[in-house]
Amino acid sequence: MVKRVLMVAFHFPPMNVSSGIQRTLRFAQYLPEFNWEPVVLTAHPRAYSGVSPASLAEVPPHLQVRRAFALDSARHLSLWGAYPQWLALPDRWWSWWLGAVPAGLSLIRKLKPDVLWSTYPIATAHLIGYTLHRLTGIRWVADFRDPMVEPDFPSNPQERRAFEWIECTTLKHCARAVFASPGALRLCAERYPDIPRSRLTIIENGYDESSFAGAKQAAEPGRTGGGPLVLVHSGTVYPSERDPRPFFAALSELCGNGGIKRGELRVVLRATGSDDYLRELIARYGIEGIVTLEPTLPYRAALAEMLAADGLLVLQAAICNNQVPAKLYEYLRARRPILALTDPAGDTAAVLRNAGIDTIARLDSQEEISRLLVSFLELLRQQRAPVAGEATVAAATRRARTIELAKVLDAVRD
Repeated sequence: MVKRVLMVAFHFPPMNVSSGIQRTLRFAQYLPEFNWEPVVLTAHPRAYSGVSPASLAEVPPHLQVRRAFALDSARHLSLWGAYPQWLALPDRWWSWWLGAVPAGLSLIRKLKPDVLWSTYPIATAHLIGYTLHRLTGIRWVADFRDPMVEPDFPSNPQERRAFEWIECTTLKHCARAVFASPGALRLCAERYPDIPRSRLTIIENGYDESSFAGAKQAAEPGRTGGGPLVLVHSGTVYPSERDPRPFFAALSELCGNGGIKRGELRVVLRATGSDDYLRELIARYGIEGIVTLEPTLPYRAALAEMLAADGLLVLQAAICNNQVPAKLYEYLRARRPILALTDPAGDTAAVLRNAGIDTIARLDSQEEISRLLVSFLELLRQQRAPVAGEATVAAATRRARTIELAKVLDAVRD
């Protein structure tokens, strides 16, 4: 008997993001190996701020994908760049609910899925999952990944109330809630002590080996002689959650006192999403010759850049201690040294230490960053910087994570 799961996910090709679409995409790719047929309910590409048609080649050819009506309030419902707050509750893509619920009901009537699955960080996805569950009675797995509500997020009171309602309602009605890190699960368990602990589980993010196999390296990993050491940060740099100012200050200080000589280090910030803000900071700290801002690359080209870098940079503030960037697992697979600017008490640091990597300093401490950066660069020159071990890398494949999801779906179905 065919077992089917209807997967509600906003982030899906051709959306122009790299690691953000990988969780759903790879689950859908590997689930048939474990006797589950996935069907994806996603948004019309008009709702995406950017698309990459080439990413559609990653979608399995036999996967059924329904793209429901959806708008982005910021682009489609604004006048002269402004729109009322209620048009962005719970998020700017609330209109997806209007298209996804009837599309989902049509798929359910036709295909009779055994389980529903919805995934955050777009809150409307859980709202769609909840509605379909209530209308059909089909058991529902809610993939939270990260906490929906934290002490400083969301900061807008109306948005926060909407997120709190969706989080609480989802946890009460879903058959299983899945988180991507221990801290996220722990925070949820503390906030909702009446929810049975057996309803909460962890499936971490990971990397896809086939993507790495297809990534053509721009250069062999490690030093090839001559030129500056290259340190790469791949992905969004949030002004608060990944505040680079202490790092920039440390670079500026080290350049001024001779700790770092100009021309021996190049820091590449790839696809930051905050280039204008960062450009001002780079000028303010006088590090134009060291830090460069580079545009988005196709996914496999971004992986190739990681493989060719001398080192990889992590930025993660203490306010995100309950989260682990999805990109981190790709960093581990790249087997390149990692300079991690994150709180040692957080989940990101724990993943790194478990992988045998201890090159960690607090993101908000210029003094710690300065000390670590000098020693890290010396380790790179000597090719002695720690990298992830084989066992850690093997356990973090997307296929291995899909085995965990299949077990959850089996348990919910039974």
